[in-house]
Amino acid sequence: MLSLHEMATLLESGVSVAETIEAQSNSHYPPDLSERYLNMADEIRKGSSFSDAMKTADFPVPSYFLQLLKAGELTGNLGLSLRSGVSQFEYDMKSREDIVSALIYPLILVGSGIAAVLLIFLFVVPKFAPLVDRSSDLPLLSLLVLNGGMWFNENASIFLFFAFLSCVAGYWLFQRDDVRRGVKSFAFRIPIVGGWLDEADVAMWTAQMSTLLSGKVSLLEALDLSSVSVFSERRRSLLKEVERDIRAGEGLADSLEKADCLNTTGYNLLRSGERAGKLPEMMLSLAHLYEEASKRRMQRMLSLLEPLAIIGIGCVIGMIIIGVILAVTSANELVI
Repeated sequence: MLSLHEMATLLESGVSVAETIEAQSNSHYPPDLSERYLNMADEIRKGSSFSDAMKTADFPVPSYFLQLLKAGELTGNLGLSLRSGVSQFEYDMKSREDIVSALIYPLILVGSGIAAVLLIFLFVVPKFAPLVDRSSDLPLLSLLVLNGGMWFNENASIFLFFAFLSCVAGYWLFQRDDVRRGVKSFAFRIPIVGGWLDEADVAMWTAQMSTLLSGKVSLLEALDLSSVSVFSERRRSLLKEVERDIRAGEGLADSLEKADCLNTTGYNLLRSGERAGKLPEMMLSLAHLYEEASKRRMQRMLSLLEPLAIIGIGCVIGMIIIGVILAVTSANELVI
C-alpha cells in the first residue's frame, strides 16, 4: 500500500511512467514486491501499458483497480485514477479489518470460557469423583458433572486429538470457495449479524461504484467489477439482474429498486444523482450513510454479544459448581 501511494504521488507530480516504475523497482521493498516492480519495468520497456504491465506482474490488487488504471490511461489522468484506486483499496481493507476486529474479543471470550470449563473438568471435578462410588443416590446434575469429568480425564488425549483434527479439517474446508460462500450465506441469514454484514456490504459496494464512476469507467463495467467483491451471494445475483435491466434501457435507481437492493433513501439519492449528472457523488454519500449505519449496528451487536457470552459461560461453570456442591452435600447427608 505504501508503494502504491508513492507511485501515485510520483505520477501526480508529473514524473513519467517509465521513470516512476524505474524508481519503484530500485526502492528497498520486500523481495516479492521488488520482483513485481522489476517485472513491471520490463513489460513497460517492451511497450505494454501501465495497467497491462501491472496485470502481467501479478500485483495483489482487486480487479477494479486495473480497470481504473485503464480508464486513467484513456483520459490522461493516470495519477488521479491510481490515487482513487489506492484510496478505495484502503477503504476495502479497512472495512474487512473492522469486521475481523469486531469479532476478536467475543471469540477470545468464548475461547477462554471453553478453556476454563475444560480445566475444571481436568483438575477440579476428578477430586470429587469418588463420591459417585460412595453414594448411589446423587442428584442427576451431580452424576452428569462427575461422570463427565471422569470420562474427560480417561479420554483426554483422544478428545484433544479429535479437537485438533477438527481444527485442521475446519481450516482446510474454509480454504474452499464453496464452503466460504456457504458460511457467508449463513452469516447473512443470522438476524442481528446479518443486518450488520448487509449494511457493511452495501457501504463497500457503493464506495467502489463511486470510485469507478469517478474514474470514467462505464456504468455497466462498474457494476460488473464492483459486484465481484460483494460478500452476499444474494446481492451479487441481484446485481446481475440490475445489469440486465440497465442493458434493457432502465435507469440505475429504478433497476436497483426493482431488485430490492437498497433502501428508500438510497433509491432517492441515486435517482437525484442520475437527474443532476452527479451519480458518483451520490454513490459516495450513500456509502457514508451505510457505513455509519453499519458501525452503529455493529456496536449494538457487540453490546449484546459480549454479555450473552459472559452469561452463557457463567451458566456452564455455575452448573458444574452446583453439581459438585450437590454431590458433596448429598454425601454428607448419607454420612450423618
